[in-house]
Amino acid sequence: MTYHVLVQFDVPSDKREAFAAAGLFDANGSLQNEPGTLRFEVIRDENNRNRFYLDEVYEDEAAFLQHCRNETIARFYELIDSYAFGPFFLFKGYRVEG
Repeated sequence: MTYHVLVQFDVPSDKREAFAAAGLFDANGSLQNEPGTLRFEVIRDENNRNRFYLDEVYEDEAAFLQHCRNETIARFYELIDSYAFGPFFLFKGYRVEG
């Protein structure tokens, strides 16, 4: 079973591109350097251009917890800390399989 996380951030309109770049930095670094990270996508809300989601999939919860301790996410938070509102975790959980 895979572990899924959906995180929401709201940013000022003049920081949208900066946030997108920081999110892609986090996503690419996580995918390249964390074997337990299976998918990491940065998504802009279609109805609110100042809202972003990080859609993340890990092998298991342990892989997610390891991600939370890595250098890439620490740098991501340094980049966005002065302007982003979040993270708001919309959900965390294991995929249901039949």
